[in-house]
Parts: sequence; structure tokens; C-alpha cells
Amino acid sequence: MLIVDDQAPFRSAARAVVRRMAGFDVVGEATNGEEAVARAAELRPALVLMDINMPGINGVEATRQILATEPDTVVVLCSTYNPQDLPPDVPSSGARAYINKEEFGPAELLRVWSESQATRGLPAEG
Repeated sequence: MLIVDDQAPFRSAARAVVRRMAGFDVVGEATNGEEAVARAAELRPALVLMDINMPGINGVEATRQILATEPDTVVVLCSTYNPQDLPPDVPSSGARAYINKEEFGPAELLRVWSESQATRGLPAEG
């Protein structure tokens, strides 16, 4: 998993969540969209946890760029927006899901991962 967020406390919290999840490892981190695109090309993670609002390229555009070259990557957008208040370009980003940061945890991330694998006909283990 690649964790992308400009806020160090959330990256740390996400790492702690992943440590509690069997079959998942954090392979890298990025603090902005440009870095996310470069790290995703280098690391080719199966799963990217992507913040929406970051300096430079935002998470929506970074998601588009990552999926343009790595279409099998599962990108999950994660921010503080209520779902009805998401930016209008989120649905066209190609992200598989959105998780509010207040609801982020192992159960929610596993649910999204399992659903993404089921739609691709793959085993649900990460």
C-alpha cells in the first residue's frame, strides 16, 4: 500500500491501521500528488490510500495519472468531506471508493479492498 497525505499524523494513523491488517504492507508514502504519481510508478502498489486536498496536484488528479499508467491499481480516496460534499470531479477520477477519515479503519479498508477484488474476480487477500 502507498499512503498519500500531506498530514503526517494521518500517514502515521494509516500505518498503524495497516500493521493490524493481515496481508497488507505499507511499501511507501508520499506527501503530495506529484510525489504520489512518481512513487506509484516506482513501487507499483496494489492499493493506494489517497488524500484529496494536497499542495500541488490534488489527489483526484494524481489518481487519474496513476490509473492512466497502472489501471489495475486500487485507489481509495480518503478525506474529511461528507460524501455529498465531495468535489465534482471525484466520480470521474477512477478511484474505487471514498472513505471519510473519521471512518477509516481496518474494517472499512478491508471492505473496500474485498469489493474491488470481487469486481475483478480476484481473491480478496492483499
